Amino acid sequence: MTARPNPRLDPGAQAAYLRFMNMHAKPSLPDQAVLHYGDGEYAVMRPGKFVICAVSGRQIPLEALRYWNPRTQEAYAGPQEATAQWKKLNG
Repeated sequence: MTARPNPRLDPGAQAAYLRFMNMHAKPSLPDQAVLHYGDGEYAVMRPGKFVICAVSGRQIPLEALRYWNPRTQEAYAGPQEATAQWKKLNG
């Protein structure tokens, strides 16, 4: 079962809420990790070798992961993707 949107949340918090509620759903790819992103660190919720960039859709090996947003619980392949998403979310 997939979580439904919560209309009381702003768009950034909404995305984080849906990811959190759906984190127990099976990853779509073999070896895809599920992480909980914090400020300057992340916790592995489901072991794997990579996560998916929220902007480009590219696989990011965990050892190369340097950019993420703890508010939206999104990973980014690099600074360009992180900046593009920040601009999209913050106008």
